[in-house]
Amino acid sequence: MNVASPPAALEPALGDLSPEAFLEDYWQQRPRVIREALPPRSTFSGAPGFTSPLAPEELAGLALEEGVESRLILKEGGAYPWELRHGPFAEDDFRALPEKNWTLLVQAVDQLVPAVGRLLEHFRFLPRWRLDDVMVSYAPEGGGVGAHLDHYDVFLVQGKGQRRWRFSRAPVENEEIVPGLDVRILADFEPDEEVVLEAGDLLYLPPRVAHHGISESEDCMTYSVGLRAPSHAEILAGYARACAEQLTEEDRFADPALDAPPEHVGEISPEAREQVRRVVKRAAADDGAIDRWLGRHATRPPAGEPLLPPGEPPDANEMAAAIRDGQGLRPAPGARLAFFENEDGSATLFAGGEPYDLPPERAFAAALLSDRRRLPPGALAPHLDEDGFPALLARLVADGALELFAPGPEEPP
Repeated sequence: MNVASPPAALEPALGDLSPEAFLEDYWQQRPRVIREALPPRSTFSGAPGFTSPLAPEELAGLALEEGVESRLILKEGGAYPWELRHGPFAEDDFRALPEKNWTLLVQAVDQLVPAVGRLLEHFRFLPRWRLDDVMVSYAPEGGGVGAHLDHYDVFLVQGKGQRRWRFSRAPVENEEIVPGLDVRILADFEPDEEVVLEAGDLLYLPPRVAHHGISESEDCMTYSVGLRAPSHAEILAGYARACAEQLTEEDRFADPALDAPPEHVGEISPEAREQVRRVVKRAAADDGAIDRWLGRHATRPPAGEPLLPPGEPPDANEMAAAIRDGQGLRPAPGARLAFFENEDGSATLFAGGEPYDLPPERAFAAALLSDRRRLPPGALAPHLDEDGFPALLARLVADGALELFAPGPEEPP
């Protein structure tokens, strides 16, 4: 697969630590505090020094919108301790909040604010499909969500203000929860380390490491980059559902070889057990079906919401003309892209939970389209004369997976 590598303009969110050193010494092993994790001038801030791309008022504005997942957690000052409220909220809800000891959390802000989405470009040292979303929190002094653990890796980037973090060094084996609360708070939290993060600092936590963050300023904003870690139960149940969807009402258990009454009517015969085993093993042995299920699952839109195609999608010629006129492509809101190569040199691109099979001569498009979040016209134009490439782009736009955009002056042509 011959595709030019994406530009290495965005430095990893690891400060002076190399991706190789981080992956070897810390990834899924132990926490790491990284001071000035993002470069002094990053596309996350778009300005010299580190600047949060969102103000607290803008985050609160997102929490007013329908379809945006948001929460308020009031440690004190609510109807009862650790009260959890779900959005969308009204402006009066924020006016009625106490001065401190609460936090606002908004999910998938990377899908809502492009500047926040660019934060994920600093995590290219990890597979794209494993990155979940960027949750942004705001808290006045004393605000937080309590001591807890996550079942996945998380990078906590301090965007504004200060937050004090207390955390354990090793994963928690037995999660004991304080009963009777709206939120899951650890009953016995014994931190090993304590740090205060400033804007631009980062705390990495492996799965099941207990942590507790408390705002120490009036303008504390934290950007949480979580990793997707489907449980084995989720994987098995999801694949089983996919297999079941391929079967018909005629695909049923049958025993035509039953030629005599059973000796024991309560016995499940060896023949019956073997027939059921064959059904299960046939599904489990189909590597191709498992791979395709994984690609669909990994790129399915959040919350299962379908992608929204444009009203008048361009055809192949119109797509090529738009790119030559200076427009680029990016994933549409809610769309994820991933791919895998096949043994025969072909590739399967997945976008929005749907597969797109690409022959060897067009397999380059899989990596090209899924390797970065924004494709400027300069990255697309050299391939417009490749057979079927403009048609593929037009189909992805028509399916709601990609959308055209006009690059800003700060982006490469």
